[in-house]
Amino acid sequence: MTRRGIPETTTVAMVAAGALCGLAHAPVHAQTQSSTNVQIYGLLDVPVEYLNKVGAAGASLTRMPGLSGGYAPSRLGFRGTEDLGDGLKAVFTLEMGIGADSGTLNQGGRAWGRQAYVGLQGGWGTISLGRQYSMLFWSQTDADILGPAMFGSGSLDSYLPNARVDNAIAYRGQFSGVTVGATWSPGRDAVNAGPSPSGTNCAGENAADKNACRQWSAMVKYDTPVWGLAAAVDEIRGGAGAFAGLTSSAMKDRRGTVAGWFRTGDWKLAAGLIARRNDASVATPKSNLWYAGATWSLTPSWGFDAQVFKLDYKNSANEATLWAVRGTYFLSKRTSVYATAGRIDNDGTLALGVSNAAAAAGSTPAAGGSQTGLGAGIRHAF
Repeated sequence: MTRRGIPETTTVAMVAAGALCGLAHAPVHAQTQSSTNVQIYGLLDVPVEYLNKVGAAGASLTRMPGLSGGYAPSRLGFRGTEDLGDGLKAVFTLEMGIGADSGTLNQGGRAWGRQAYVGLQGGWGTISLGRQYSMLFWSQTDADILGPAMFGSGSLDSYLPNARVDNAIAYRGQFSGVTVGATWSPGRDAVNAGPSPSGTNCAGENAADKNACRQWSAMVKYDTPVWGLAAAVDEIRGGAGAFAGLTSSAMKDRRGTVAGWFRTGDWKLAAGLIARRNDASVATPKSNLWYAGATWSLTPSWGFDAQVFKLDYKNSANEATLWAVRGTYFLSKRTSVYATAGRIDNDGTLALGVSNAAAAAGSTPAAGGSQTGLGAGIRHAF
């Protein structure tokens, strides 16, 4: 998902042993022959948002949404590489999500809830093991203009900005302009933090039911300096006690996507479709989420983004349309201020909120209603 203006990370060389307490336990002679690099990076994004028409009474709400930033969620991370020679590298990432409004941990309270993996990298690609992104996430990074912003695709499908997988084996390789990747997990999400996408209580890894809570995804993507295309599939299985209605390993929730983008001058245009088949939704298992957006760099200091989304449940009156706009002023490469606005219109029995933190906080509109949101915030990356 597109992120504007994130600067180069601050590099701290040769501190892996001291900063990460034991990640490096190789023999002394190996340490002297290899090159290790660790980067500390992060993002603090704190917005204030206003929502109208909350609940049946139509009240208004002003708050700082802690689960999501206005532009992108706050985080702190460490990532590093060690040169093992002959073109082979060891790689790792540890990244935590932060509720910067209160100083809490996101992703169900995990210490490293955004990413936590180790792997090997060579000319053939990267193989990694741990908690990491699904290929559905990587397929959307260029096409979804607003990405995980407070008013965006996460308001219509909360899985999209939270497409991470526990216990995952992942492969990703880049060959000229083509990127291919896949993930597989025997137990996709062990944390009980719900019902919410922060933790769906589906541990899996069960000898009595080997299909319980499994996940897989696959992606192919083609990039040029001017345009690109991506296609991906992501499938999760249910299990006993899992949230979101996926209470059986026979039940699946599958998303397939195609997306594309085009750059010309100071403009970028993008569009995509995410088709979903969710066995947990008995009445409306099939849905399509369409989106199109644009970003415009007016000057080096000013940028504008706009996007529209259409969620349509097949053979049902349930649908929702969301539009959002955002203006950003870049005070520097690291610091920016922004203002954003969004509106959602529900039909049928849908009661989706314009903010992607609405459902968790009980701030959605009445069924079939509309809602408008306004927000502004400060963002600093390091």
